[in-house]
Amino acid sequence: MLLRLFGLALPLIIAAWLPRIAIAGPLSPDLIALARSAGMPDIPGLRMVWLAPWGDYRKAPWQNILVHQTEGPAGSARNGAREQAKTPTRRGVTIWVETDGTVYWAVPETMITTHGDGANRNDNKYIDNKPTYRQVTRANSIGIEFAGNYPDVTEPATPAQIAAWRVLVRVLQARYAIPAERIYAHNWIDYKDARYCEGCELAKLARDPSF
Repeated sequence: MLLRLFGLALPLIIAAWLPRIAIAGPLSPDLIALARSAGMPDIPGLRMVWLAPWGDYRKAPWQNILVHQTEGPAGSARNGAREQAKTPTRRGVTIWVETDGTVYWAVPETMITTHGDGANRNDNKYIDNKPTYRQVTRANSIGIEFAGNYPDVTEPATPAQIAAWRVLVRVLQARYAIPAERIYAHNWIDYKDARYCEGCELAKLARDPSF
């Protein structure tokens, strides 16, 4: 009887173990455990290409998730990730998402890449910028780049990218204990290209509990 009760309570124990996190949407205990693993795991629902394996998640500095979109044709995420792997501190991000939904983990998760422009937005145009101004920076924000909005920068993410994002963002939240309100679009924290709102729709989706 005690073993049976422990088995029923185990999912609640695992969920409670995650510190400081309010994930928008349910995660299974198996996925939580997987998100805290090391190496190059197979993650259900993701086609992941590992250019750098996971290490000890507790050594990673990430407190925020920062969503980018890049002006590049289909195939540019793969090339961008490979170049990032060669020169980790070049301007770019940790994770690149191709138009077909393939996710490239480009550099070690403790590496701080050159992305974000210093959280210089303080106009509250999209969100309340008091907690982000000069606070949400490359040093504490893991960056994800969605490729493919060329030649039209207003082109939205593809259905395959959105399907990958649905899984990827929850895995990142579980791995680094990042609550939904700390998922940001690039345009929300930095002054960017006025032609479109970079990452805004993807960040809105990720913050939505129904996503």
